[in-house]
Amino acid sequence: MKFHKKMKILAGAIALTAGSLFSMMTQAAETAICYNCPPEWADWGTQLKAIAKDTGITVPQDNKNSGQALAQMVAEKGNPVADVVYYGVSFGIQADSAGVITGYKPQHWDDIPAGMKDPNGKWVALHSGTMGFMVNVDALGCAPVPQSWDDLLKPEYKGMVGYLDPASAFVGYVAAVAVNQAKGGNMQDFTPALNWFKKLQANQPIVPKQTAYARLISGEIPILLDYDFNAYRAKYKDHANVAFVIPKEGTVTVPYVISLVKNAPHEANGKKVIDYVLSDKGQAIWANAFLRPVRTSAMSSEAKKFFLPDSDYARAQTVDYQQMADAQKAFSAKYLSEIH
Repeated sequence: MKFHKKMKILAGAIALTAGSLFSMMTQAAETAICYNCPPEWADWGTQLKAIAKDTGITVPQDNKNSGQALAQMVAEKGNPVADVVYYGVSFGIQADSAGVITGYKPQHWDDIPAGMKDPNGKWVALHSGTMGFMVNVDALGCAPVPQSWDDLLKPEYKGMVGYLDPASAFVGYVAAVAVNQAKGGNMQDFTPALNWFKKLQANQPIVPKQTAYARLISGEIPILLDYDFNAYRAKYKDHANVAFVIPKEGTVTVPYVISLVKNAPHEANGKKVIDYVLSDKGQAIWANAFLRPVRTSAMSSEAKKFFLPDSDYARAQTVDYQQMADAQKAFSAKYLSEIH
């Protein structure tokens, strides 16, 4: 009896161990690692909870920025840890050059505009930021809300216009690309932008090197060249009297993108995550965080109220982001030599 009892206990222990191993394996299979999915940025916190609830896939939060994420992927190229990565479009282009991402054409591929995806699926936009004027209306005094790039050159806006240093901040470079395109320039010729910045110097612009959101809210900088989502956040979340203007001559839209990591350890789950954040539910989460989703059809009528009308966004264009990335260094050097 004792022998049989011991055998039963041993068999039970083996079954328990096997069950635990199976559970661990199942749990591991239902994980996806995302680099640069910080819960405080773009409401990734809500997105990660929704992914877990609706797909059963756990995606741990990750606080890397785009550059750190890319550096980590390059370091791990021989033995990848991440399954997906989220970053600004220029980093997606660099990641492709570094050979650390692979092509995947997710569900809703055909709904995504051509300029918002790599033709081979190496990166796909999730949402975008559109460059424009973030205006603290209360800080304008008697001056009207500016409607064009040319308006900002008028004497009545002297000391009121701010933009982040285009030679050191990406958002500043985006502003330079936007005014350059609006004034007839292209990625090989930044003369129109440089001429505009030279004229703007007469208005004594404020040029911080780092984010100036708080300075806009306080009224220290009445007009800031910035993304739409920051203006909407100021208006709807921080309840500031802020307007967002898409200049009448036009502007550019810059996407934030997601990629599947090459040789991802949980590739199937990584694909499911990409599918989810491009689904109606996933896209609605971005819209509710004041980010313009790449699939605008997925925006609820409630979320759409946060944004300017589609007729205004028609003035916002995509550009060749490869050319934009390639031109950045030369533009920065010219800006520093001609404007500073």
